[in-house]
Amino acid sequence: MADDQEKTEEATSKKIEDAYKEGNVPKSQETSGFVTLLVAFIAFMSLLSWIESRIVYLYYYYQSLFGVEITKEVVLQLSIVTFREVIFMVIPLAISVAIAGLLAGFMQIGFIFTTKPLIPDLSKLDPIKGLKNLLSIKKLVETIKVLLKVSVVLWVCYFYLIAFTKELPTVIYFPIFDQLAWLKEKVILLASVMLIIFLVLALFDLFYVRYNYFKDLRMSKQEIKDEYKQMEGDPKIKAKIRQIQMQMTKKRMMQEIPQADVVITNPTHYAIAIRYDQEKEAAPKVLAKGTDFLALKIKEIAMNYDIQIVENPPLARELYKKCNLGDTIPENLYKAVAEVLAFVYRSSKKAR
Repeated sequence: MADDQEKTEEATSKKIEDAYKEGNVPKSQETSGFVTLLVAFIAFMSLLSWIESRIVYLYYYYQSLFGVEITKEVVLQLSIVTFREVIFMVIPLAISVAIAGLLAGFMQIGFIFTTKPLIPDLSKLDPIKGLKNLLSIKKLVETIKVLLKVSVVLWVCYFYLIAFTKELPTVIYFPIFDQLAWLKEKVILLASVMLIIFLVLALFDLFYVRYNYFKDLRMSKQEIKDEYKQMEGDPKIKAKIRQIQMQMTKKRMMQEIPQADVVITNPTHYAIAIRYDQEKEAAPKVLAKGTDFLALKIKEIAMNYDIQIVENPPLARELYKKCNLGDTIPENLYKAVAEVLAFVYRSSKKAR
């Protein structure tokens, strides 16, 4: 019994699908951050010439203001121009980052729309449960990841910035365009190193998140059995449904017996009602069949409607075994059934 309650089995596809519907998905924040940073860097490099041109424009604009009296109109114009140029530089990057954020989420979990996470859950206000979550292994790992990430980033930034500052006494004497070229070179170098670090952290976090996600979704053997019963339906209910279906089939079958041309019997164990309509059917058709009590019922209805009953045990057994309701008889039984029908037509003087 204890083994049935231990969550040792992998989650079924239904449980994973239900988790996705509830908004419980394996999303790695580090991976999303890396994709966003990568796209932002690519966008920045693509727009660098444009950004440089706007910075140069502002540089010459500020130079043109040397010696100009500072008035409200000048300050207002200066603010408008500066704000406009900054917006021109920032908006393309912001749009790229926003698209990257959506793309990062879509790459990991696809498109999911659910309002379940927005529904208030009062159980989350439980202080004891909240304290347990704060002291859980998952929170400890998250804290370690954040500390590791911040430590590595700060160390790398410190190392490179110290190296860059050693060049500043020389760089400040460069012309503005050479200073921009130097800054561009250092930005690319620092960003490339940071991207490599974030890639390593993102891969580690992605594998950890997915492993932990599927581990949390593991099921016990009893849960799998219960889910299977739920999907397949309760055996008692299924048996009841089959019983109702059989009753409906029998009722429909009994209603079609009056249309039969002949009932072939065993004589007591089997009964098969046959009809042959040359205008509608290519071969004789089985309208009803049954054994024992049902066979007696078929013969009773046949006698009530003056349908001839012919005893042919071998043929009755073959028809019962090889034909379902509504089937036409197989070719290898054409001759035997034709002989029976011919006898019925002759004895009842039916024209065929």
